[in-house]
Amino acid sequence: MHRAPQLTLPRGSKYLQCTWEKAYQDHRKKVRDAQPLVDTRAPLSLSHLHLNLKKLKLEEERLSVIDRENCLLLEKLSCIMRSRGQTDNRNDYAHRSLNRGNREQDLHRMQRKNKIILGRITNSEPLYQTQKWQEDWARTEKYWDTLMKYPGRWQTCKGKRN
Repeated sequence: MHRAPQLTLPRGSKYLQCTWEKAYQDHRKKVRDAQPLVDTRAPLSLSHLHLNLKKLKLEEERLSVIDRENCLLLEKLSCIMRSRGQTDNRNDYAHRSLNRGNREQDLHRMQRKNKIILGRITNSEPLYQTQKWQEDWARTEKYWDTLMKYPGRWQTCKGKRN
């Protein structure tokens, strides 16, 4: 035999029991139908934040540079294929300097000036007077000879200096 579920509340009267059950059923219905108070949906997405125009522009420029370099490389490869891969590595050209004439003129000018200076040096009279040096040296040797003859005087003069 099937019994109806019994409530845990004590039954004082049938009227009170019915009122309590009705209140409990209303409470369960409210709990079941309750809406959440916190909004848990994803926030609205703004299109200008997801579409990065600067990044797209830089990427487009980078791709255009790559395309241009690829075209240049393809052109070089086609040139190599047409010429059967032979390279021109001969260095039979003459070295030509645009400044050679000026450098040669400067060199000749400096050589002329150096010759003039050399002539002045060789034609000038020496400033050193070797005769005077020799006389001074002879006088100095004479003083030394005099001091060596009288060593006692030398030591006393030396002692006075200290």
